[in-house]
Amino acid sequence: MTAVAKVPATIVVCPHCGTKNRVPAAAPGAPRCGRCRKPLPWMIDTSDADFATVVDESTIPVLVDVWAPWCGPCRMVSPALEQLATELAGKLKLVKVNADEAPRVSHRFEVQAIPTLILMRRGRVIEKQVGAAPAHVLRSWLTQHLPADEAETAQAPDPSLGDRP
Repeated sequence: MTAVAKVPATIVVCPHCGTKNRVPAAAPGAPRCGRCRKPLPWMIDTSDADFATVVDESTIPVLVDVWAPWCGPCRMVSPALEQLATELAGKLKLVKVNADEAPRVSHRFEVQAIPTLILMRRGRVIEKQVGAAPAHVLRSWLTQHLPADEAETAQAPDPSLGDRP
């Protein structure tokens, strides 16, 4: 049995109502605001030790960003990825992996340049992109490669929420 490091929960401020929510690194489904029940952006930093739990076991598609703190293009694309994770809240989980601290992840996906973006679903690679791109290009790439049910409803409001406060 391998040891799995425990990834702490993060605090996410709901973009709809401003409520602070504790969001776990791994859980079935997608996080929702405790107050307004709208989907929350799910953005997690992970490592070699937690990758399988955080990414491979995710029940929603995951966008893995393999980056490094010294990489200028990585720092430039990060705000665009966070914007997309917010727009696609409930449909996509953004997981950031520091290539310098997670060599097994880099080796698993044969990362040869950063940033490398890997779109995954149920532990399988859907598509890979190497290099930085502006938000509109990344949005198009994501919606083109997201499974149909996520891509079609990415911009539509969740009808199950109704008008609950």
